[in-house]
Amino acid sequence: MDAFFASVEQLTRPTLRGRPVLVGGLGGRGVVAGASYEARVFGARSAMPMHQARRLVGIGAVVLPPRGVVYGLASRRVFETIRAVVPVLEQLSFDEAFGEPAELVGATATEVDEFCEALRQRVRTETGLVASVGAGSGKQIAKIASGLAKPDGIKVVRPDEERVLLAGLPVRRLWGIGPVAEDKLHRLGIETIGQLAALADSEAASILGATVGPALHRLARGIDDRPVAERAEAKQISAESTFAVDLTTLDQLREATGPIAEHAHRRLLRDGRGARTVTVKLKKSDMSTLTRSATLPYATTEATTLAATARRLLLDPVDIGPIRLLGVGFSGLSDVRQESLFPDLDQQEAEMGDTRVPVAAPSPESALWRIGDDVRHRDLGHGWIQGAGHGVMTVRFETRASGPGVARTFPVDSPDITSANPVDSLDWPDYADTLEDNSAESGDDIGGR
Repeated sequence: MDAFFASVEQLTRPTLRGRPVLVGGLGGRGVVAGASYEARVFGARSAMPMHQARRLVGIGAVVLPPRGVVYGLASRRVFETIRAVVPVLEQLSFDEAFGEPAELVGATATEVDEFCEALRQRVRTETGLVASVGAGSGKQIAKIASGLAKPDGIKVVRPDEERVLLAGLPVRRLWGIGPVAEDKLHRLGIETIGQLAALADSEAASILGATVGPALHRLARGIDDRPVAERAEAKQISAESTFAVDLTTLDQLREATGPIAEHAHRRLLRDGRGARTVTVKLKKSDMSTLTRSATLPYATTEATTLAATARRLLLDPVDIGPIRLLGVGFSGLSDVRQESLFPDLDQQEAEMGDTRVPVAAPSPESALWRIGDDVRHRDLGHGWIQGAGHGVMTVRFETRASGPGVARTFPVDSPDITSANPVDSLDWPDYADTLEDNSAESGDDIGGR
């Protein structure tokens, strides 16, 4: 899928179509989780610090917090649409999967091209979202081809084109080559996949490791016979970092928690589920390890809640000794999420620079509003908070099906505005009702605010 998070925002909030949209953390430590192609023109990209992306895009940037529950439902419909044509999918994330259609065994390149175009059009018709499709003899080539097809295109790599295509690409484009492996290869003058392919097996093993090296060397030579298979769901999502210098104060640990939690949170968003349990891992300078966990009353994708919980679990290095590694993990993963606020987390959320606006007379639904929140007006219907300040807020009333909507300004404590289920912005009542019926039978439901 193309710029998935930002594309879902543009789909459900039609006013944003054609505008540079950044999705991610809004505080000082925020990181971009998704950028529309209009934002990428300015150099913004995923995993970039939000303040840097905003500076690059300029005053026209539209910055929104992630809505995991909406992306999850959109992803579910996308892949159900694809499974109607390709029953077995190896789903890598919210927005990417491998398929191996049985009818394409022995097909010509032209037939593959026609299949890809039909699949792409089917996704657009059913969901309103844009997909790019890549095809080749194996997963590696297909993945590279899908990247070359973006945005909104198709790339079919024929067998006689594969070696030439791979040879000229930067080595980092090879699936499995991360920044550490890339640095090792660059220091040896190996810049392209073709240069890696030219090594002997023993050289690749020496540079990249006895297990990984030969496997990556085969991929570099276009040899990829891995089958497409359904993936088991992860039970935990985590990120960790080893520090160049041991941390010796609680303030240092708290500051380091931000980017590590952000990294884990981005992976959580791509997984599509919420987390109920937060775990902090502390490895001391003597190599001993301490872990602490806290379980929330519901599963959530709310970045500020998860990060604040992680910070509350930290131990003071003054008491336990210097810390050389910090990890943040999310478990208790569930499709049933609730976007909610804890009063005892207000202080931590303010510390992270949240853009929520205090309401003078809090409604039962929420004590705070935030730019990007989904709301409902008794007469104007579903909308989202486009801006707020000086005691007032501007609400844009629109959904996927409405087209660009009207904007109205209200006092922040207006009794006519209540929080709404973000899923309603997709305006897929028949699809959502079907899911709810199925969920009722299985004991699940679709969570909302």
